[in-house]
Amino acid sequence: MENSFRYFNSSPEVIRLTVMMHIRYPLTLRQVEDLLFERGIDICHETVRFWWNRFGPMFAPEIRKRRVGHRTYFQWRWHLDEVFVRINGETRYLLRAADHEGEVLDVFATKRQDRKAALKFIKRAMKCYGRP
Repeated sequence: MENSFRYFNSSPEVIRLTVMMHIRYPLTLRQVEDLLFERGIDICHETVRFWWNRFGPMFAPEIRKRRVGHRTYFQWRWHLDEVFVRINGETRYLLRAADHEGEVLDVFATKRQDRKAALKFIKRAMKCYGRP
């Protein structure tokens, strides 16, 4: 992983701290910039965005490994959300399977509220993630 930071002027620790602050907590780019400025690190919010796009996928597996295994965790659960949303100016019916941490597991969108399609989506989600 050290090779990934080779051409950057900032230290890997600063980059890692910046990306983790943005990923783990609900902070905007400018809020991360302000928090780092208070710590004596002067960077732009665009730098935070660039680092997040570049190194975020690299840190994501580490974050997932630290979490308790979904299947073995006895309180792990998921639920189904349904809502009407506007996509490209058209109203769509959106079904979304999300776990108890708010991470989206699966998404399905249709033009209208269709019972058959919803049941098919629920069966597919139950096959992958167990009972809701």
